[in-house]
Amino acid sequence: MSALLTAVAIYAFSYSRQTGLQPIRLVLIGVGFSMALSGVMIVLFSSVDPFKVDFIARWLAGNIWGDDWPFIWAILPWLILLIPFTLYKASRLNILSLGEHVAKGVGISLEKERILLLLTAVALAASAVSVTGGIAFIGLMAPHMAKALVGPRNQLFLPVALLLGGWLLLLADTIGRNLIDPDGLPVGIMVALIGAPYFVYLLIRKS
Repeated sequence: MSALLTAVAIYAFSYSRQTGLQPIRLVLIGVGFSMALSGVMIVLFSSVDPFKVDFIARWLAGNIWGDDWPFIWAILPWLILLIPFTLYKASRLNILSLGEHVAKGVGISLEKERILLLLTAVALAASAVSVTGGIAFIGLMAPHMAKALVGPRNQLFLPVALLLGGWLLLLADTIGRNLIDPDGLPVGIMVALIGAPYFVYLLIRKS
């Protein structure tokens, strides 16, 4: 619910009746909300029971803790509904990637599709974060690798990115659990250690 309210607030502040939704404005306002909520989180973090500080710190760093059946059953309905729906929308995503004029030319309602896809992305991200914390580099690495393998066509790109994201998470978690005993290194930190050199390599290659 909190993810939905935050997404609605960001969309409302980003939307203009004159110009519609501008991606740059959406990103900037999203960054602003992220910084503001991070400040609130730090304030709340300082007032937490000291015995819970370690758990919260590991969750914030990104850690696979919700691996029991109650957590799996909690997110399974979201995955069963939203992943097939996202794959179903692959053709619309292909058209939207060609630009607003092309999408309008073939009769797509831009605002309706954007809101629907945004809500889908928010629900998928929220369900993942609820059991792992924030592991941002997975969302950056997997799409880049998938696009390099199969190209931008979403019918192939989406399932390959999904599989690569799961594989990267499993690889990072396996390495992190075997590096340091007894609790291991949080998977979010491990993914960042793998992802940072990868993006440096991409920047060097493009330059």
